Formats: sequence, C-alpha cells, structure tokens
Amino acid sequence: QVQLVESGGGLVQPGGSLRLSCAASGSGFRGYDMYWYRQAPGKQREMVASITSGGNTDFTDSVKGRFAITRDNAKYMVYLQMTSLKPEDTAVYYCNARRVMEGSNYWGQGTQVTVSS
Repeated sequence: QVQLVESGGGLVQPGGSLRLSCAASGSGFRGYDMYWYRQAPGKQREMVASITSGGNTDFTDSVKGRFAITRDNAKYMVYLQMTSLKPEDTAVYYCNARRVMEGSNYWGQGTQVTVSS
C-alpha cells in the first residue's frame, strides 16, 4: 500500500515556474514507476510526465522542454519542475504510483495549478 500527497500548487503568472512535490509513504517506493497526470475542467485526465523505477523519463509533447520530473528514493519524493508555464497548463495535477507486475495503482488527492495574469 502506498499513500501519495501532492503539494506545491498555486496561482502563477504566464511564464512563471512552480515545483510540485509528491510525498509517498508505504513500502517499496523504489520499485514503483511514478507519474504526474493533470485534469483540466471539462477535459480527460492526461499523463504529463513519468519516471520509471530505473530513472527513465517521458513527457507529453506539450510540456517537453518546459517540465522536468525527478525522484528522490531516499526521501520517498517525486518532483515536477514546471517552467515557462502557460494558461493551458492550468489543471489539477495528480501524482500516481504504479507497479505493473503487481497491478498496483495509487493516486494522490491532487493539487491545483492555475496559470493566469
């Protein structure tokens, strides 16, 4: 069992930056692939960034070059560094932990990011 708590969201002007944090508790964090998803009003939840247990990363095209995902296995933390933010990045951002071999899939409660002048 893994519990996830996101933090770091808020209101930021276009072009600004935010760093989201995801604190995980429970056992076996190192073995989980970690994801950041987002859901804007009226839209489907979409995968934004991922980092595997081995450290490989992937991003949706709209955030490539602007967002970075990192993990600190010693602290049970995952981060999403967001730069050059745009109004279309406005959404609730969710942290997700997945271990495909076990069928494990855990979600945090989300944190709101609003990009507006």
